[in-house]
Amino acid sequence: MTWTTLRFISLLLLATVGPVPAYSADPVQTPEGEQTRMESMKDFMRANPDCQQFTDQCSFCTVADGKAQCSTPQIACIKQAYQCTLPPSK
Repeated sequence: MTWTTLRFISLLLLATVGPVPAYSADPVQTPEGEQTRMESMKDFMRANPDCQQFTDQCSFCTVADGKAQCSTPQIACIKQAYQCTLPPSK
């Protein structure tokens, strides 16, 4: 076989096998009681106006001039509810 023939066969295989999406016969169903509503960052800041730093275990945020400045999310993190990590100073 020549290089051109091998290249053609590999492209043909990629075209027929590559774009096929994986399908599951069983849809994922979560129990209604286990679904928890994650509040948005805006809602958290509105409910905790004096909090100076907070986290969702993925990003760490600092509040400056009423706006959140957050770090880049960490790799493979599992987002959780926001928690204030630096309460207001007195």
